[in-house]
Amino acid sequence: MKVASRWWLGRTAVGLGILGLLLWAALHILIPVFRFAPPTGPHAIGSLTYHWVDASRTDIFAADANTRRELMVQVWYPAEAGASSTRAPYMQDADAVTGALARIHDMPRFLFSRFKYVTTNAVTAARVTDSQPGYPVLVFLEGATGFRQMNTFQVEALVSHGYIVVAVDQPGAAANVVFPDGREVVGVPVLQLQALIRPSHMPGAAAPRVQGRDLKGGSIVPFLAQDVSYVLDQIAMLNREDPKRLLTGRLDLQRVGVFGVSLGGIVAGVACLNEPRVRACLMMDAPMASEVVAAGLAKPGLWITRDAASMRLERQRAGGWSEEEIDAHLTSMRAVYEALPGPGYFVQVVGTFHGNFTDIPNWTPLASWLNLTGPIDGQRGHDIINAYSLAFFDRHVAGRPGKLLDGPTERYPEVLFETRLP
Repeated sequence: MKVASRWWLGRTAVGLGILGLLLWAALHILIPVFRFAPPTGPHAIGSLTYHWVDASRTDIFAADANTRRELMVQVWYPAEAGASSTRAPYMQDADAVTGALARIHDMPRFLFSRFKYVTTNAVTAARVTDSQPGYPVLVFLEGATGFRQMNTFQVEALVSHGYIVVAVDQPGAAANVVFPDGREVVGVPVLQLQALIRPSHMPGAAAPRVQGRDLKGGSIVPFLAQDVSYVLDQIAMLNREDPKRLLTGRLDLQRVGVFGVSLGGIVAGVACLNEPRVRACLMMDAPMASEVVAAGLAKPGLWITRDAASMRLERQRAGGWSEEEIDAHLTSMRAVYEALPGPGYFVQVVGTFHGNFTDIPNWTPLASWLNLTGPIDGQRGHDIINAYSLAFFDRHVAGRPGKLLDGPTERYPEVLFETRLP
C-alpha cells in the first residue's frame, strides 16, 4: 500500500505539474506581457506625472462636503532619443488600479495580473527635445471606470508627431486614482455611474444625487468638464515654472485641443463648448450632452465612432447597446456635426466595438474572440483612429495640412467618411 501510495502521489504530482505548466502557458497566451507598436512619428517620448489640488472647488464624489478636488495628471511630451533608457511602465500603481477595475466589472483579478510588467515607448523624465521652442497641447479624458493611460496607443502616436498630451485621471469616474501619499479613490460602481451620466444626453432620465447631494446640471458631466479648465490653468503655471525642471516654456498654450473616449468624449464636448482656450475637439464613440446639442459648437470637431450595424453586432455578441442608446449616440453626434458653422468631420469605422477605441486590442490576442472588440483587426482599427486623430489636430491645432481630411480615401475602405468644409 505504501508503494502504491507513493506511486499515486508521484503520478499526481507529475499530473499537477503538467496542469500547472498548461495553465501557465494558457495564461501567457491569453494575457501576455504585451507591447505597444513603435510610434510612427520622428520624436521619442518622455513622461511625467503630477498631483494637483484645486483649492477653489469641492469634490462632489467625496463624503465630506469640504473635500477639495484632487487630480492625478500624466504628461507625455516629445523627448530626446535614448534607445538604452528604461521604458516607463504602462500603469503606475497597476495592482491597485486593475484590482479596482476587476471588482467594478466583476471580473477575475488574474486577468489583469500581468499589466504591472507592461512597459511603453516612453521614458520617465526624459529631456524634452529642442526640435521646436514649444509644442501644441492636447488634453485627454478617460472613459467611465477607466484610467488615464487607457489610450496609450493614441497618445504615443500623437506625441511622436510633436504634441504634448496631458491625460487626466478624474476621481469618481476613474476605476481607481492613487495619490502620492497612498490614498486611493475607488470609482463609483458601474450601474450608479451610468445613472450619473445618462441625464447628460438622455432626456427624461432621472436626476441623480451624489453623496446625498443634488447635482448641478443634472449629471456629473459639467463637474468633470470643469477639471479641464483647472488643468489648463495648471499647465499654464507649469509652462511658467515646472517644478520638475523639464517643461518650463515648452507648452504652446495658444494651440490647445481636447479629446476623449466614451464618457471622456461627452466631457470633451462640454469642455469644447465652455472653454475658450480649446481650439478643436475630438470625440470618440460618445453621445453629445444635451447642452452641446442645444448650443452647438463653434469650433472644428471630429467624431470617430461606428455605424449602427456595428453597435447592434456588439449587442448581439456582448450585450448592452439598446436601441435607445444607439439612437442617443448617433443622433446627438450627428446633430452637433450637422450644425457646425465651420469645419467638421464624421468618421465611422465599420466593424469596431466600443473597446476598439481604447487599448483593449493590445491586452490580449483573443480580444475579438472574447467580444471585447469587434471583428476588425485590432491594430488596423488603431491605425485608422491614429491617422484621423493626427490629421485633425495637425490641421486645426498645429496648423499643418492634415490632407487625410480632404475626403474619402482608398487607404481605409472600412471608414464611412463625411466632412463639412466652410
